Amino acid sequence: MQEVAPAGVLDLGPGYIEPALLPVPLLKEAYGQALAEYGAAALGYGHDPGAQPLRALLAARAAAADGYPCDAEQVLLTSGTSQALYLLATSLAAPGDTVLAEELCYDLGRQIFRDCRLRLGTVGTDDSGMLPEALDRTLTRAAAAGERTAFIYLTPTHHNPTGRTMPPERRHALLEVAARHDVLIVEDDAYAELSLSEGRTPPPSLAALAGYRGVVRLCSFSKTLGPGLRLGWLLTDRALAGRLASHGLFVSGGSLNHTTSLAVSTLLASGAYDRHLTAFRAALRARRDALVGTLRATAGDRVELRTPQGGFFLWLRFQDGADEPGLLDRAAGAGVRIAAGSRFGTSRGTVVRLAYSFNPPALLEQAAQRLTTAWAGSAPAPEIGVRS
Repeated sequence: MQEVAPAGVLDLGPGYIEPALLPVPLLKEAYGQALAEYGAAALGYGHDPGAQPLRALLAARAAAADGYPCDAEQVLLTSGTSQALYLLATSLAAPGDTVLAEELCYDLGRQIFRDCRLRLGTVGTDDSGMLPEALDRTLTRAAAAGERTAFIYLTPTHHNPTGRTMPPERRHALLEVAARHDVLIVEDDAYAELSLSEGRTPPPSLAALAGYRGVVRLCSFSKTLGPGLRLGWLLTDRALAGRLASHGLFVSGGSLNHTTSLAVSTLLASGAYDRHLTAFRAALRARRDALVGTLRATAGDRVELRTPQGGFFLWLRFQDGADEPGLLDRAAGAGVRIAAGSRFGTSRGTVVRLAYSFNPPALLEQAAQRLTTAWAGSAPAPEIGVRS
């Protein structure tokens, strides 16, 4: 079972979903529908690249969202982002190869690359994400030194941990650099469907902008339906999708999560998934607003507040001289768990990450009050910022 914080401790560290938001009745019905419709076939191995009904629905969904054609042969079902990253790190890279990432990125992605004995290189960033000119210099130096770059790892939409979203012009510029150097981009898009600003949607995915050439886009139901499903998907060109589906992991056991794939396909086909997403986004928006609003009210003019436009996280940046271990200790002493910014890579200044996905609004307000009180007078005033 998922780790639970001790009584009285408010956990704003991991990106968990509050149990009350997990759609238990919806999934119970979906599994029943899948078994009724497919019978014993729902419990078989399934096709290697994944259940055709779900792949077709996901391809149509991507085409509608991004405005670029996509078909089922470009979709490979996975067990989620972590498994997909491991698949790519072992199928498209060899020990000693380099993965290039932003200075701050998903910490467990970094661990997976290291577990696969890949070298992790970082590329400079600004408020819009990875810098194209810095990427160009890094790739040029690597080629001159005879070093192989396996791929570039990016999270352009509702970035973890910073929450920023990369603007269209930056996306195009990075795609141009990667294509010129013939280096693959891996686009981690786990939070793409969790935009929280009504009437405002993120730019098209890197994969769609590239015509699905030279980009593998990773998506997941872990952040929308529940991590226990262990169900995600990737989108790329047909040839690469077929190559990845020939991996022994798929050939030996067929679809990685066949029964669940068929169950989830019934939710997409009926519109139930979109109705759930609407309610889920509203719940996340209320939680985000509670945390942001209370921090703004309690910190006053001492803070610069940038509201995250989606995802699960709020990023806090402190003035020079702040001490990360001290900040974490004072937060823990106040009964609040938070994530150290150093977990996610190198950053200018001291930073921490707060998750608003796991607690209801009232507890997030309480957590913000506890943190402000704990840090007042014992550390420089925090600059709270999520750049989007």
